[in-house]
Amino acid sequence: MSSNLFVLKVQDQATAQQMLATLKRLQDQHLIKVDDAATVTRDAKGKPKIQQANDLVGPGALGGAFWGLLIGLLFFVPVFGAAIGAATGAIAAKFTDIGISDDFIKQVSNAIQPGQAALFLLTHGAVMDKITPELKQYKFDLIQSSLSSADETRLREMIGTTRTSA
Repeated sequence: MSSNLFVLKVQDQATAQQMLATLKRLQDQHLIKVDDAATVTRDAKGKPKIQQANDLVGPGALGGAFWGLLIGLLFFVPVFGAAIGAATGAIAAKFTDIGISDDFIKQVSNAIQPGQAALFLLTHGAVMDKITPELKQYKFDLIQSSLSSADETRLREMIGTTRTSA
């Protein structure tokens, strides 16, 4: 069973932590399996801070190296010079293999403003009609997912959100 990557934009770190607590409870009820998760917040100067959700995921999680590379690619690329940018381009090509395109990178990095947070989730086995009502209590935007267009549209309709424009 393959995993799906979701990036949710939330108001702040507290909201991201509350959502993770809800997902942990839903996982304990076998309604979703969270393969890996991390949150990113941007401070007032725009500097990102990564926090991996170690209490939610088990062995086999991608780990800090994956999230560090991905989030570094998302939030640091604009400040790199040309030489570092070229090396980063090679890393970006590797991410394309798992569904992370240049559009994804631009969309996510532009969507999260100082003071806001993003919740990165790698999940599978979700019982959508059971978890969707639980997550609707939180204010969030689905920035990106690795679902098919049709499945993503159905998910957006279920949670009552629209695509965040970059």
